[in-house]
Amino acid sequence: MTQDTIEITGFHAHVYFDVATRDVAERVREGLGARFDVRLGRWHEKPIGPHPKAMYQVAFLPNQFEKVVPWLMLNHEGLDILIHPETGDDVKDHTEHALWLGEKLELNISFLQRIGTN
Repeated sequence: MTQDTIEITGFHAHVYFDVATRDVAERVREGLGARFDVRLGRWHEKPIGPHPKAMYQVAFLPNQFEKVVPWLMLNHEGLDILIHPETGDDVKDHTEHALWLGEKLELNISFLQRIGTN
């Protein structure tokens, strides 16, 4: 054990959806925005970056983890969600350090490697 959680500056939750589940994703988004001090990212209606499906991002600080993640566990309504820390190593943050709700999707990690992250 060499890493300390002090290296985590924030978290991202990527909420994936498709045409059939967009309304569900909207409900989850509204619930997050109404209950927590989070930053809601833009809707991406098609795959972007390493993400294989349409999604939006929710950013939150480490002190929100204990509130946001349990709420998502109980209220993700069957959506697939990637939750990862921000440590400065995007590749590890999206792979080794990540947790998933729902199905674990295959990310385009080579995209992260190409943009020159650690």
